[in-house]
Amino acid sequence: MYQKERLDNIMQIVKSCGYVTVKYLVATLHYSNATINRDLNALEKQKKIKRTYGGVEYTQTQGVPLPFRYNKMRASKLKIAKRATELVGEGEVIFVDASTTCEYMTEYLAEKKDITVITNNMALVMRLSEYGVNAVCLGGRIVESPCMLDGAETVENALKYRADKAFFSTAELTKEGEIGTGEIYYLLHNAMIRQAKEAYLLIDSEKIKPKSESKRALGDLEVVTGVVSDYGFDEETRKKFPKTAFIKA
Repeated sequence: MYQKERLDNIMQIVKSCGYVTVKYLVATLHYSNATINRDLNALEKQKKIKRTYGGVEYTQTQGVPLPFRYNKMRASKLKIAKRATELVGEGEVIFVDASTTCEYMTEYLAEKKDITVITNNMALVMRLSEYGVNAVCLGGRIVESPCMLDGAETVENALKYRADKAFFSTAELTKEGEIGTGEIYYLLHNAMIRQAKEAYLLIDSEKIKPKSESKRALGDLEVVTGVVSDYGFDEETRKKFPKTAFIKA
C-alpha cells in the first residue's frame, strides 16, 4: 500500500471517530507503530489532524466522541478524580457534572458516608445507586448518547437544589485562566456554580491551551473555589487568582 492510500485510510478513520489512539490505528490498518506514527506526523504537518499523547484528533471535529473521551488521558483523569473526591466531606450534598473526568469519581465517592450526589449523568446515578449512595438525576434530554443529559429542564432542576460543592470539567482552560466551554452544558455549569457554596474545576494538562478555541467562556478562575489538575500552574497565574486554590493531582 502506498503512503497516500494509507493516509487516506487514516483520515477516513479519524474523521469517522473524531479521536483514535495510535494503538487502534495499528491494529486496524495492520502496519507497524513506526509506520503509523510517520504517517500521523505527515498529516499533522498538513494540519489535517492534531497529535495528542497516545492518540490523534481530527482538527475540524466539533468534539471528541464520548466513547473515546473515556480513555483519553485516563491515567490523569483518575488521579484528578481521586484528588477531587478527597475534598468531599461526610454528609455533604454535591453536584457532579456529566464529564468523563467527573465520572471517574464514582468508585471514590462510594467510600464516602451519607453523601448526596446530584448529576446530569444517568450512568453515574445507576452506578452510585449500586454502591448505596444517594444519587439524584437532574433529568432532561439526552445530548450525548447514551447517558448525558442537558436542556432547559436539566438547568431548571439544578436551580432547585443547594449544594456544598460542585465538581465539573470543561473542554479547555487557557494559560490566562479563561474557562472555555461549548454550548452544551454552558447554562448547567453556570447553575451548578451558582447553587453551590464551593465549585471545583477538574481539568487535565492536555486541555490547557495557549489561547481559547471555544465559542463560549464560563469566566476565568475567579468563578471557582479551586482547580484540580495534573498541570503545574506557574507563579504568575497563581498570583493572578489569589482566591483560587490550585490543587495538584
